[in-house]
Amino acid sequence: MLSFYSEQFERDMGCTAADWLRWLPAALGDHPCSMNDGAARVQLDGGALQLSWRVEAPLRIALVRMPRLHVEFVFTGLDDVARHRFMTRFDLYLQRGGG
Repeated sequence: MLSFYSEQFERDMGCTAADWLRWLPAALGDHPCSMNDGAARVQLDGGALQLSWRVEAPLRIALVRMPRLHVEFVFTGLDDVARHRFMTRFDLYLQRGGG
């Protein structure tokens, strides 16, 4: 989790497109969202978030093969605090790992 989220950034996610589409509605919470092929527009606190994604070649480390999804985030009409508030919840929801 970051302390600052810029208006536009990109990430490589370690998931398939099917995983992303299954997780995304809950990660967005109660925010209205419209989706089409490889993109979503989310209405947020007087602003919006445009998401777009594409499948990339899997990441290979020795015998491990991890799916990779490239995701672009573009916020409009939101200040630093609103972006941080949204992304903190979003990142916590999508966080995966073992213990």
